[in-house]
Amino acid sequence: MAVKIPYRRELDFSYGKIEQIAPLVRRVVAENPSPFTHFGTGTYILGTGNVAVIDPGPADSDHIDALLQGLKNETISHVLVTHTHMDHSPGCALLKEHSDAKTHAYGPHGAGKLEQGVPVEEGGDMDFVPDQLVRHGDVIEGGDWSVECVYTPGHTSIHMCYALRETKSLFTGDHVMAWSTSIISPPDGDMTAYLSSLDLLLKRDDAVYWPTHGPSVIDPKAHVQAFIDHRKERSDQILKCVGEGVELITEMVPKMYVDTPEFMYPAAARSVLAAMEYLVTTGQVVAEGGVKLNSRYRPG
Repeated sequence: MAVKIPYRRELDFSYGKIEQIAPLVRRVVAENPSPFTHFGTGTYILGTGNVAVIDPGPADSDHIDALLQGLKNETISHVLVTHTHMDHSPGCALLKEHSDAKTHAYGPHGAGKLEQGVPVEEGGDMDFVPDQLVRHGDVIEGGDWSVECVYTPGHTSIHMCYALRETKSLFTGDHVMAWSTSIISPPDGDMTAYLSSLDLLLKRDDAVYWPTHGPSVIDPKAHVQAFIDHRKERSDQILKCVGEGVELITEMVPKMYVDTPEFMYPAAARSVLAAMEYLVTTGQVVAEGGVKLNSRYRPG
């Protein structure tokens, strides 16, 4: 029986309008909807007076203007970035034209992999360099808010979640979303790291997750466990394909993603590649010529 993920996809919001969604938490959604961003990028505002902004979003002047107008009587003291995909961090550059707030992130694009000697392909926000590096367990404090940094590599090598300690709320970026699973695309994406990051969240006691896209996750542990079970199911599907002599990822995708529209197959193939890296590392599959999209795979 297929794993049932308790998805939540509906969201009540208005583009360009800052809305109070929880104690100490406001959000404004950028008008950049897509199959990868759902309704768009949700930029969060923590606290009152001196506030933190999480993920300023794409390089969209209308979105940044809406953020600034909504906060014209307040001060942005911190900018927190979950990761450097183009729908999350480029807005930092526009925001810096109007604010002296320092940006905080694990590092520039691909930093987590570069530390391991693994180069990453371009495609993220290559211009973003944080003013302040943050690491797992760091605490950042503002006026009436404080956050704990929770390092969750996997979707990208620098992915950082931020826990609002006053309300036990975790801002999960793209690591855990209510409306969809995350795309894990090597080389910056890493399935082994992603699964470890999910395990990390299971050990926490956060009451609610606020992803950068879509609605909140209201039952975090059940949702995370479903994601872990889903990835195990995908691995089992790959092993079944390989056992049946299906050697190419491009041939596996239609068999595994039967309910996915064909235009999403390239993204699905990247996720299969990430799972394949994990299976090759654990010795369950052997790759001819290395783990690549066009390699042939056989049982380990």
